[in-house]
Formats: sequence, structure tokens, C-alpha cells
Amino acid sequence: MIRTHPETGRKAIFVNPTFTTKIDDVPTDEGRGIMDFLFAHITKAAFQCRFRWQKHSVAMWDNRCTIHQAIWDYFPQVRTGHRVTIMGDKPY
Repeated sequence: MIRTHPETGRKAIFVNPTFTTKIDDVPTDEGRGIMDFLFAHITKAAFQCRFRWQKHSVAMWDNRCTIHQAIWDYFPQVRTGHRVTIMGDKPY
């Protein structure tokens, strides 16, 4: 649940409420409490970057240390785009 970034060497919490479902070798109730704490921690405003789309905007982020959550705040406009994902490395 803690990942070392392969380029910076910095540690990051690497959890996601959709994909992180349990902690191996930790009792279910205790693991759920830890995960709920981490899920709340990673969504604090102090860790957020809000991007306001404008014509010809380009946004890039490093998925190895970032959680992306799109917010549908552009209605009635339509947002289209192309997602490019580079081949990643294995966590260590």
C-alpha cells in the first residue's frame, strides 16, 4: 500500500477505494479501518490539484503517485479527449 516512486525514490500511499479491497495478513475489521482512514486521507483538499479546462488544454499526471478523479463540472459542455498511457514499471 506504500509504493516507492522509481525515479524520485519518494514513498507514496498507493490505494484506491475501487481496487484496494483488503490488506493481506491483517484481520478484516482492522484492515477495513486502516483502508477507510487512508481513503479519507488521500482525498484531503491539501493534496488536490484542480484543473480548469480551456480550449486546447492538455493535462498530464504521473499515475505512480497520483489518483485521478474526473469531476463532471463542465455541463452542458462536452469534454472529449485521448488518453495516452505509457508502459509502466513494476512497483518495488
